[in-house]
Amino acid sequence: MNKFKIYFSTVIILLMTQFSFSQVKDENIGSEVVNIVKAYTPTISDAFKVKETPVMEDEDNTQKEVIKYNIFSFPVASTFTPAKGKAAAVDKSEREKIYRNYATLGFGSFATANAELFITENFGRNSYVGGMLRHLSSQGGIKDVVLDDKYYNTSLDVTYGSRERDMSWNVDLGVKNQIYNWYGLPTSNIVFDDATIAAIDPKQSYNTIVLGGKLSMEKSFLNEASLQFKRFSDAFGSGENRFFVKPNFDFDVMDQKIKANFILDYVGGKFEKDFNGIDEIKYSNIIFGTKPSILYQQDDLSVNLGVGIFYTTGKINGESDSKIFVYPNVKASYRIVGDILVGYAGAEGGLTQNSYAEFVDQNPFVSPTLFVGPTDNKYDIYVGIKGKLANSVAFNVRGSFKNEDYKPLFVSNEYVFDNANEEAYTNGNSFNVVYDNVKTASIFGEIKADFSKHVTFGINGTYNNYKTDIESEAWNLPQLSIGTTLDFDITEKWYAGANIFFVGERKDKVSVQSLAAVFPPEFDFQEVTLDSYFDLNAHIGYKYNERLTAFLRGNNLANQEYNRWANFPVQGIQVLLGANYKFDF
Repeated sequence: MNKFKIYFSTVIILLMTQFSFSQVKDENIGSEVVNIVKAYTPTISDAFKVKETPVMEDEDNTQKEVIKYNIFSFPVASTFTPAKGKAAAVDKSEREKIYRNYATLGFGSFATANAELFITENFGRNSYVGGMLRHLSSQGGIKDVVLDDKYYNTSLDVTYGSRERDMSWNVDLGVKNQIYNWYGLPTSNIVFDDATIAAIDPKQSYNTIVLGGKLSMEKSFLNEASLQFKRFSDAFGSGENRFFVKPNFDFDVMDQKIKANFILDYVGGKFEKDFNGIDEIKYSNIIFGTKPSILYQQDDLSVNLGVGIFYTTGKINGESDSKIFVYPNVKASYRIVGDILVGYAGAEGGLTQNSYAEFVDQNPFVSPTLFVGPTDNKYDIYVGIKGKLANSVAFNVRGSFKNEDYKPLFVSNEYVFDNANEEAYTNGNSFNVVYDNVKTASIFGEIKADFSKHVTFGINGTYNNYKTDIESEAWNLPQLSIGTTLDFDITEKWYAGANIFFVGERKDKVSVQSLAAVFPPEFDFQEVTLDSYFDLNAHIGYKYNERLTAFLRGNNLANQEYNRWANFPVQGIQVLLGANYKFDF
């Protein structure tokens, strides 16, 4: 052990000497020899532990220092954007685009042509302009008809308007030309030779010019107002002017809604001669009226209480007459079972302005020799019930009793053998208007069903019972009329539909030759019954795309050779093939 220590010490000294002398440059340190005389043998000595406890020299312990932490906040820029949650999508069909314009063109049997063109365009945010051109014509060809039976109907309507938040208005201009023929020669005991037929020119044409406008307001006591001027004329020198203005007021007084409808209606015109070809016919009539009413509502009961007051002054061939009329204007409804079952009743009346133009719309074969006057609708008392049989099936049933004075009825004109007048309408092939006091008891019912968005169905019917004061019958008014419609989609591309209407028997009177063998022959009126008829119409279409659709229409498919008016048969089976194209500019 000692020798190891000597050896270790010697090495240390040498290292230290080397280190210290290395600091002296160019100095020779020399050399020394060390001899090891015994090998190193290591041993382990006894270990010992420190048994004394250390003593603290500081008498006062250092107090723990309280440390306060302050957090310095500063914004950290972040580009992280959380994704927004999305609701689960519902599968639905693509919404069909609605086009503002369309054109329709079709051709069919009896050389029928049907054309329509509708165009509308917006100006700015609220203004718009639109136009509609219509044409329907046929070259005739009715079985066993010897006179020309073609007809034309062409019209053009233009409108300009604006829709604001609280107000909307528009002005309209329309022109129309209609051509018809008095082709219905009587066949009972009357023989027309070829020369007589060749001398008859049955053509009649009507021309109409209309200028009007309408105003609607949301937040005003003036709810709505409309006015119109119409000029109507024909090929025989007849002319008629009509002007009306109808303002409607609506306001609240002590939580009660009050309505007041006013009307000023004028019609005046002339026919160059009467049916006998002698005297001129002049007529004019002015109606001024109002229908104020108050609406009372409580729970399921709604009652509209009002009265109608009208003043009229009229003149026919210089003879004038003025009257004041007072009418009931009461309506009430009660929700028996919410919207499922509603009962209603009422008693209403009014003064109706008649005109030559409206008579032509109802029967284009009237003669230009009419007396025109208003109809006094004394009262129309009705009671009914309406509601739903299911969510998609609605019904309405109503019974009524109506009392009308001076009601117009269409009746055949007499046949004039010695036609000094030489007018085509004096051959028993035209109609006159007669007036009578008529009481009508009616029952009406209808059902409408939307089985789905692809299938709709409807049927309605009316039964009437008439009682007249002067005439023996209510001429040309049917007791029973029924109509039904059905429309359905076959596929997404194909659709079809049908409608059937039934009209019951009507009464008329026509000229027949007396059995007495005298010359010139005498003719009397004979009452006739026009057979009831039904008319079946159907259509089918194919949607080539959202713009183009082709269609095929059929009218009178049952080929019923019925008379709409006495001696005026209608065309047989009619087929029309055409297409409709929708577009935007």
